[in-house]
Amino acid sequence: MNNEAGDQRMNRMNASADGRKRVRRGIGKLAGASVALLVVAWAIALTVMQPRADRTWAAQHAIMAHADVRGDSLHIHQMRNFTYTSEEQFTPAYDDRDYDLSKLETVWFIVTPFSKTWRGPAHTFVSFGFSDSQYVAISVEARREPTETYSALTGLFNQFEVIYVVGDERDLIGSRAVYGGYDVYVYPIRTTPARARTLFTEMLTRSNALATKPEFYNTLTNNCTSNIVDHVNRIVPRAVPHGIRTILPGYADGVAYSLGLIDNSISLDEARRRFRVNVQARRYATSPEFSRRIRNPDGVASSVSPVIPSVNVVIPSVSEGSPVRNP
Repeated sequence: MNNEAGDQRMNRMNASADGRKRVRRGIGKLAGASVALLVVAWAIALTVMQPRADRTWAAQHAIMAHADVRGDSLHIHQMRNFTYTSEEQFTPAYDDRDYDLSKLETVWFIVTPFSKTWRGPAHTFVSFGFSDSQYVAISVEARREPTETYSALTGLFNQFEVIYVVGDERDLIGSRAVYGGYDVYVYPIRTTPARARTLFTEMLTRSNALATKPEFYNTLTNNCTSNIVDHVNRIVPRAVPHGIRTILPGYADGVAYSLGLIDNSISLDEARRRFRVNVQARRYATSPEFSRRIRNPDGVASSVSPVIPSVNVVIPSVSEGSPVRNP
């Protein structure tokens, strides 16, 4: 009898253990199904979401510039020209300005790492210089609403649109170098005036297009650096490779250095020391000669090599007002 009772107790214990295992398996399957359902629902939501240009935007992104090109004449309407007392305290201002494209000479690549301990996360943009000492900066950014804060993670999920901020260098460079607490590097790019003009007009054309055909920003595929790379590669096919160093824009100057797009007759570390502009930017923050002084604090005229030695490709001309392909 004792053996029979013991067997019964053992059977009951085994049955109870099997029941608990089945419950755990059931819970695991339910959790897995719930996660899968959430992923599917999120994917569907991303698919049906549409970018918009008519939202209420943060003050920095409230107004998009518009460019009108007629031959050598360029008119930029609503060019951003904010003045700052701190990174987030500013007085909005917009100008209408005219430029002579036949005087366009140089391109400058600006890199602003977000951290002093890890160079990877960063913002990059470009600026274009004219022989009459005028400059136009173009910064591809995540267009935010007033309550939104940028992060690389949320930038993966269609939470922002893309905006090309076209502005004065005292605004786009000065706000970061003087008030943002970031290191700012302004590298002269080795190129020709013809290529500079092609890049400039293409970026302006795309900026105009985004006003009526908005796009979602994406941290990996439609960000500040990827757009610059796409523009360059449309002018000189496969000139700049996509890769981890363009996903992490803080290393983009290393890519440009390795391709000979910036001066590689010196070490990359020396180039970074030479083209860091924070000291000059603070000194000349309110100067009307800001752009010239951050490049040449002693007032000496700049000189930039006009040749890209590693690329021998004839850039086709771009007709003003022609459509530009989205990346």
